[in-house]
Amino acid sequence: MTDLQILHEHTYTILKEGEVSTGTTILALPFDGGVVVCADSRTSTGSYVANRVSDKLVQLSEYIYCCRSGSAADTQALTDYVHYFLNQWSLDTGRQPTVKTAAHLMRRLIYNNKDQLQAGVIVAGWDPVDGGSVYTITLGGSCLELPFATGGSGSIFIAGLLDSEFRPNMSKDEARSLAKKACAHAMTRDGSSGGVIRTVAITSEGVDRDYTGGNELPFGPSAVW
Repeated sequence: MTDLQILHEHTYTILKEGEVSTGTTILALPFDGGVVVCADSRTSTGSYVANRVSDKLVQLSEYIYCCRSGSAADTQALTDYVHYFLNQWSLDTGRQPTVKTAAHLMRRLIYNNKDQLQAGVIVAGWDPVDGGSVYTITLGGSCLELPFATGGSGSIFIAGLLDSEFRPNMSKDEARSLAKKACAHAMTRDGSSGGVIRTVAITSEGVDRDYTGGNELPFGPSAVW
């Protein structure tokens, strides 16, 4: 039996019948005056890449974004609900919601439906109360505010890198550069992460989107082998 056949045998015996294996790389890094959110673009179903260029960075309100990981259908439904509720809240109060409000609304939806959902997300953004802040909501519905956050199957490959290189009060360019570097490393090592890198920098002045194509990654297979 060849190495490839062993790999396929191993892959299909781990998954139950009808079970779908998912994977991604998402992260959020605060900087002086805001937050950068970052994600790859691969949506996978087991060994099959269903979408090479999916957008996993969803705008919940003007200054708040959500990074999606887990089941694409579940996270798309959740972000639609939270976007609707936050928009309704802003119309009723005449104010912009805080990142904490958005995170705890997401937490409540995930926790109350944890038996039916497969969704682990990062909610990050800027508000006049806390400035730039980052919250991670786990599969079970726990909500934690963190100095920075990572998620998805690729996150285990870059934990040490971010622990070593992240520092508080970086500039926007430094945070975006580190986010791209970390995401590119994860995409190289994790078979369920890949495609392009999307980043969004969120400050009091608004949002700034950035796109890095697969042939422009700051780190890739050529740097490894």
